[in-house]
Amino acid sequence: MFTDKDLAQISAHGLTPEQVERQMSYFGSGFPYLNIDRPAVADDGIRTLDERQVAEYAKRYDEFSQGKRIVKFVPASGAATRMFKALFEYLESGVSNPATEELLANLDKFAFAEELRSRLGGETAPEKIIRGIVAREGLGYGSLPKALILFHRYGDGNRTALEEHLSEGALYAADRDGKVNVHFTVSPEHLNAFKARVGQVLPAFEKRYGVRYEISYSQQKPSTDTIAATPGGEPFREEDGSLLFRPAGHGALLENLNEIDADVIFIKNIDNVAPDRLKTDTVTYKKVIGGVMLALQQRCHSYLRSLYNGLNDKVLIGEIARFTEERLGQRLPRDFERLSLLQRADLLYKLLDRPIRVCGMVRNEGEPGGGPFWVTAPDGSQSLQIAESSQIAPGQRQLMNAATHFNPVDVVCGTKNYRGEHFDLRKYVDPSTGFISQKSKSGRELLAQELPGLWNGSMAHWNTVFVEVPVTIFSPVKVVGDLLRPQHQAQ
Repeated sequence: MFTDKDLAQISAHGLTPEQVERQMSYFGSGFPYLNIDRPAVADDGIRTLDERQVAEYAKRYDEFSQGKRIVKFVPASGAATRMFKALFEYLESGVSNPATEELLANLDKFAFAEELRSRLGGETAPEKIIRGIVAREGLGYGSLPKALILFHRYGDGNRTALEEHLSEGALYAADRDGKVNVHFTVSPEHLNAFKARVGQVLPAFEKRYGVRYEISYSQQKPSTDTIAATPGGEPFREEDGSLLFRPAGHGALLENLNEIDADVIFIKNIDNVAPDRLKTDTVTYKKVIGGVMLALQQRCHSYLRSLYNGLNDKVLIGEIARFTEERLGQRLPRDFERLSLLQRADLLYKLLDRPIRVCGMVRNEGEPGGGPFWVTAPDGSQSLQIAESSQIAPGQRQLMNAATHFNPVDVVCGTKNYRGEHFDLRKYVDPSTGFISQKSKSGRELLAQELPGLWNGSMAHWNTVFVEVPVTIFSPVKVVGDLLRPQHQAQ
């Protein structure tokens, strides 16, 4: 299948021929659908907390996180091209559309309006305004990452999405020494712009919040790229005969996450931020899911020490089994009770000795998309998973439509074992949960392959707990018009 030149290219990409051959095999066989049993709903897979419990877990987080290393992990690699898709369409066609009409009618409501007008020098023609927003000779937003776009207006200076994450970090991710660790994944071409913006704003944020920031960056590794194929399932080749490798989606960031040395890692998308006046719920529920995670992790570690030391009497094994099913999002295999006591202890040890994540889940207020489900394994055991629509068989779509909650990417992770050692997160991926999509390159159709999503199959074998959180923590900006929503406007 591969020539000597191909093998050299594969090696230069940090991949092995075996890895690429495995990727090619998926183009032929496809990826299997998940075996969905039922949606996770309130009190059947999703924990609901009353006011007392919310206060208790937030307090636990403040107590348990003392002395812990906390990192806020923000995937921020993508450019904002899709955010401004309608504006590019207008520039190509010359025909206005609802998105451009809305933008022009409300231009002064955007946080970037003042800077735009200073760049335009008095120009008021619609085409000049639209071009001034997206083109490099203007604001250049069409090629910038979302992190560097002005989202919110304040009396003392407007903020980008990046700055809102810095603000958030100070409010729930500062350690006891007042240090806030924030890690951004960025594209290499945007790294200098990130560093420049951070350098501009950091002194003011450190003064405002009385903290010190430790900002770090990483790039998606070339070794996580996947090979492209022709519609016929052969390796796709460029004009010069070389193979085409493509970025494999956010699942590739597992490699970046795996290199984060921390006790508590919060994951949140770059575009899901709120202005200060609406941050209270965000901060409270970040602490809540952090408190839930740390409490569960503490109990897991206690049980693991007991099992490791040979304390595996019938009463303790029964207690751990109930904890695993009632609190850790697991349903034990059908034959669990038929196993010997030693076999049960061994199985429970393996189930508890894994990374843990607690994910906030928001009630659906529209059409359900990817969300929380109970998934059945071949041995009859069940686990909680975040599934995307592409992972669900057409015959099971009614289960997706019955989902009551969706995934806002509000995740806190515990990635160390009871001995304080870092788990190798690559061992807990389900490689069969990627997916294939149709793309094109230079007018030629191709098949692209994405790795298991970061919070989907990449964390399939983690201990997973879902907690209901309010919709107020979810205010993403997918298109530029979303910035006109009340939650993104100055009051």
